[in-house]
Amino acid sequence: MQKRIALIGLGEAGTAFAPGLSALRTCFDIDPAHGRIDGVRRATSVEKALAGVEAALSLVTADQALAAAMAAAPHLSPGALWFDMNSVAPATKRAAAALIEAAGGRYVDVAVMAPVHPARTGVPLLLSGAHAEAGAQTLRAIGFSTVRVVAGAVGRASSIKMIRSVMVKGIEALTAECVLAAARADVLDEVLGSLDASPAPDIWAERADYNVGRMLQHGLRRAAEMEEVVRTLDALGTGTAMSRATAIRQHEMGRLGGMPAPAGLAAKLALINSAREVEAA
Repeated sequence: MQKRIALIGLGEAGTAFAPGLSALRTCFDIDPAHGRIDGVRRATSVEKALAGVEAALSLVTADQALAAAMAAAPHLSPGALWFDMNSVAPATKRAAAALIEAAGGRYVDVAVMAPVHPARTGVPLLLSGAHAEAGAQTLRAIGFSTVRVVAGAVGRASSIKMIRSVMVKGIEALTAECVLAAARADVLDEVLGSLDASPAPDIWAERADYNVGRMLQHGLRRAAEMEEVVRTLDALGTGTAMSRATAIRQHEMGRLGGMPAPAGLAAKLALINSAREVEAA
């Protein structure tokens, strides 16, 4: 028999997933005015939402993920699965897991690895933790089509998500800083065209190896250039947060390297870690 599930949190993700979840029986959101799901009973409390269900999807705001687990734990049926699908740090997930497991529930760390629109229940999900395999079976059964288990304890899936966001969200922030300044300086078309003329490698492993190598070999010179970038953007008044941080990181890498970098990303990372250990000693 298909498990009965509850949905906790009726924001963008919750309302995107709900239409594709045939086993969804009840939902709850702390904000009475937040979200509606046609044909699904909206409970007036977490306790009522969780009554009689075998699994629950937690899709609250990141700052409420731990609070949601704390509120839900006493009301979960023994052995019920708690799918923590919130974008939070591994330590937050481990703290939530401790609450759920102590109350007799089964906690699953779930990382949502792409925007929920337009994919909805086809969005890629990564699962980790002791109950990840059981969780994957349940998620597939209720309508999620792209589910993968990664070996490791609670926190492994969220580590992948959080660290990936350094790049994904960082590129978005860099893009905004770049194009706002380019538009203010009336050179937007030229800047974008110059970027098209020097494309990066398509494979991220190759791109990371190349980028780290350039920083190790030329970081000090590039840091000096980035200080001039900061002066340029300060004069335009469009914001410099990302460029200032880039100058700091380039200087650090250049100071640690300052020579042709060894071949391969692993060797470069080993060099950086070794140099950091020497400095810390």
